[in-house]
Parts: sequence; C-alpha cells; structure tokens
Amino acid sequence: MADESVMVKGNGTIFLTGPPLVKAAIGEEVSSEDLGGADVHCKISGVSDYFAQETLSRTCTWLGTKGTLVIYKAVSDYKEPLYDVKELQSIAPTDLKQSFDIRSLFARVVDGSEFDEFKQLYGTTLVTWFGRILGQPVGIIGNNGVLFHESALKGAHFVELCCQRNIPLVFLQNITGFMVGSKSEANGIAKAGAKMVMAVSCAKVPKITIVIGGSFGAGNYAMCGRAYSPNFMFFWPNAKIGVMGGAQAAGVMSEIEKRKNKKKGIQWSKEEEEKSKAEFVEAYDRESSAYYSTARLWDDGICNIGLLNTKTKITN
Repeated sequence: MADESVMVKGNGTIFLTGPPLVKAAIGEEVSSEDLGGADVHCKISGVSDYFAQETLSRTCTWLGTKGTLVIYKAVSDYKEPLYDVKELQSIAPTDLKQSFDIRSLFARVVDGSEFDEFKQLYGTTLVTWFGRILGQPVGIIGNNGVLFHESALKGAHFVELCCQRNIPLVFLQNITGFMVGSKSEANGIAKAGAKMVMAVSCAKVPKITIVIGGSFGAGNYAMCGRAYSPNFMFFWPNAKIGVMGGAQAAGVMSEIEKRKNKKKGIQWSKEEEEKSKAEFVEAYDRESSAYYSTARLWDDGICNIGLLNTKTKITN
C-alpha cells in the first residue's frame, strides 16, 4: 500500500500468478520479465511509478536524494533555476500547432531545476512533476500532447497523491483535448477522462492554472479550467481558449450546413463553402484570444511571458 513504487529492470516483477501457472492455465509460455517486469508495469500498465535500471540499493539511494523527500526542504533553502529567464521567450508556442517539450518550461520554473518526474514512461502526453517554486513544494501538471486513456489515469493518480500530501497544484495548460475516435472510446477514454476531471474538481489543495498555449475542449476541464475553481487562472499573451479551434469549428459547421442544404436540394458551391469557413475561423480566432478572455473576466489576468513573472503569479 505504498504511495509510490519503483521497479528495477531485470529484477522486480509483479503478476497475479507466475509463468508456470500461466502455462498450466492458458498454455501461454512467457518469461517473468515479459509477464510482469519493469518495462510492462512502468510503460504499459502503469502499475509502477518509477523505472530503475540499476540495483535496488542504488534505487534506495536515488529515492533519498532525488525522490519526493527533496521537495520538503526548508523554504529558505531554495536555489534559483539554472536557466536564463529570457529563454522562456523562445519556448512559448506562438504557433499552437508547433509542439514543444513542456519539460523545457518546467526546468526553468522549479527551484534549481530540480524535480522528481512521476510515472515518466507511462501516459507520456501528460507530464507530472514534484518540485519546489521559491521553496514551496508543488505538484506541476503540464501537457505534452492530447490526453489519452493512460495519461488521464496518470493525471488522476497524481492529483490524488498531491491532495493526500497537501501539496498545491500548478497546471500548465497547452491542450487540444482528449483523444477521440472509435479506438479511444472502446479503450475507455470517457471513463478515464471522468476520473481525472473528478480528481481535479474534488481537490482541496490550492490550485493555480496558467494557460501557456491552447486550452480547448474537455482538456480545459481536466487541466483545471475556470469551472473547476482554481484559486487563480492566468494566461500568457499567446494563449487561446475555446470549445474547439477555429479550423475545427469551421469544418463542423460546414458539414452541418452541407447536410441541411442537401435535404433542401440546394447545391453549395466550393466558393461559398470556403467563404463560410473563413468567416468562422476569423470569428473563433478573435474570440479565443487571451485578451478577449481577460476583457470579459473569464480569467484573472494576463501574465507576461517570463520566468519571474510566472513564478510571482504562482507564489503570490
């Protein structure tokens, strides 16, 4: 019943029953490592939280020096990040279609660039870190892509763990939403997503949300959007928020209009379709901007892209 678990490659295994009984029961021949080794449970099943390639004694040392105990140092013991503040400017996604590793931002926000990444190999489109900001222990959740079944379960687990330890949560949003499609639905994305949304909505620790890129669809909910009561919610100037992006909205409305016209026997020309799409894209792009949102008090203000400004917003 440990809060977190570590598995050592080639050493630790977890399974309901071992290879001999598996062969006797269902005729499958499988090694202990393939049945329930570190690769299986750290990358695929998510049963274990940390992957180690060395001995158990080395793992214990690693836990003592780089694990979650690190974040409980005294407030006066924090160190400034190892990276230049101006580097944030080059990280900020002005083009929301351009991907970037959220870790490059995390490392410039936490004290001394020291962190403990939770479930690093599982649900990799969501990144979860334990760290400190100006000496304050925090749990940071950031997006590295769309939310899949595994990343939603990982997020729910991390939020619940932070609540159990009374650690404040910082959400760095750059999310298009949850993965859609028949395969995702069959895999239980609705159920896994609901678990993460419930964990966030029930979290009683302080929550701060900063939208650094896109904030679209149900991803806004899972990443602690305004409806889920963050103590504060700030936007970077490049951020955008909406039910969906302008291009997606234009595509949806275009399909609806086509069906309506087809029933009426009206032929919609290509030029009319493109004009309608352009109007939707223009309206969505204008109304999804951070300035449009802030002007209507949908958030608590725009913070300049910059490490000190972002850290000040979080800690104040």
